Amino acid sequence: MSVSEITETRQYLTFKLGNEIFATDVAKVREVLDLTTITQIPRTPDFMAGVINLRGSVVPVVDLRLCFEMSKTESTRNTCIVVVEVLLDNESTVIGALTDSVEEVIDLEPDQIQPAPRIGTQIRTDFIKGMGKRDTQFIMILDIDRVFSAEELSAARGQEACKSESGKQPIEKQVVDKLLVEAAA
Repeated sequence: MSVSEITETRQYLTFKLGNEIFATDVAKVREVLDLTTITQIPRTPDFMAGVINLRGSVVPVVDLRLCFEMSKTESTRNTCIVVVEVLLDNESTVIGALTDSVEEVIDLEPDQIQPAPRIGTQIRTDFIKGMGKRDTQFIMILDIDRVFSAEELSAARGQEACKSESGKQPIEKQVVDKLLVEAAA
């Protein structure tokens, strides 16, 4: 959805990564969790923090700071996991996103949102739906499906490299399957 398609007031969950404020449509947010134990999975891309057990379900967690080529998220008392539902390959998927802190839910009118900046052909900004204006502050509104679809391609390439010569499942899949069994027990 482009900025021109936003014709009514929408609610956005705002969160911080470093000094910048980002937002995503609340319709995509399942819940916000305090930082919990994240089980790391070997041989996954750097942005993959690991997985968490969310009421018996294994949920992958990504470090949004690393997705945006920032430094790794430091664990503080404000660090949160925003659990979102995204479309990956036309399939609904639940993913956790590490953020430095969650700010608030805000309403933005269509006239408070400007198109994402055009920076040139070498810099990707297609994951930014628009720039929200609130007082004197800009808020980057993310198209959360596009944030994760680009990273998913990297993860898929990483998993292909992990297949053994015998054609067995990638190591990540074996670990996730083991965690599913443990969570169900």
